[in-house]
Amino acid sequence: MLRLAFAGFRHGHAMALYRAAAAHKDIRIVAACEEDRATAAALREAGTIKLTHGRFQEMLEQVDCDAIGIGDYYAARGPMCIAALERGRHVISDKPICIRLEELTRIETLARRGNLRIGCLLDLRGSAPFLTARRLVHEQAIGQVHTVTFLGQHPLLWGARPGWYFEPGLQGGTINDIAIHALDAIPWITGRRVVEVVAARAWNARLPQAPHFQDAAQLMLRLDNGGGVLGDVSYLAPDACGYTIPQYWRMTFHGDGGMIECSEGAASLQIASSQDRALRDLPLDAPVKDAAIESFLAEVRGDAAPLSTADVLAATRLALEVQRRADRG
Repeated sequence: MLRLAFAGFRHGHAMALYRAAAAHKDIRIVAACEEDRATAAALREAGTIKLTHGRFQEMLEQVDCDAIGIGDYYAARGPMCIAALERGRHVISDKPICIRLEELTRIETLARRGNLRIGCLLDLRGSAPFLTARRLVHEQAIGQVHTVTFLGQHPLLWGARPGWYFEPGLQGGTINDIAIHALDAIPWITGRRVVEVVAARAWNARLPQAPHFQDAAQLMLRLDNGGGVLGDVSYLAPDACGYTIPQYWRMTFHGDGGMIECSEGAASLQIASSQDRALRDLPLDAPVKDAAIESFLAEVRGDAAPLSTADVLAATRLALEVQRRADRG
């Protein structure tokens, strides 16, 4: 039984992680901390979470646990992760786990030195369309992949999204925030490594209320076989559509033997071989429920996991490097 203590609930993903952990037969939640007074008051009023601490450091010192679950605002996560690892605790976090490369270097060092595990909610690995795409690519259904195009269009939801998103220094950049999902999924699906950040750009397109906020972001990468990746992870999806449009997460893979296109939430996957005269719809493989949590638990037990600590750290480093390229213009 994994004893899990939670730190920070200022993002909706933290609630999803908490609910999944609370329902899991191999996890026992032993503490929950929220340092922000307004958030803590809202949680108490809602009655969905039993808060035990108002200071993260006090929870670390007082609570006997195996792991820390982190869901605070992005800039707080790196220091929290480091503090937990320094005390010998495993960590499972919403993405991103940190917003600075120097934080990641420290996290990598502590995890390696203490033989500690780091889980992250990189949930495209449990999604039926992307699991199906991975199987087909690994079965050589479209030959060797040479180009990948992805869209991760999100609604901005100004006025509904947490206010800290738009405060300077707290969100850490839209590429690190959103693109990390694709930067993890693409090597996993294709079996190819990203070897070069060719170009990246992030800018304020339509939000004068927060001129520093990057509501648009694009990137170009090179794969280890010479192939290329193009991506757009902007906050330009129509707000009223929310997360329902196919462009919320859509990936297109072109190989020397055909192409595949898949989208989060779609009922099927589209494929065409070099001999097909039209795209064909294929049924999807079954999704994997709570894939990130199951991988984390497997690693803590010492078993092999579909999403390993090494995978989490690699995706985080790549996202931070692409974000740095964008920030440097």
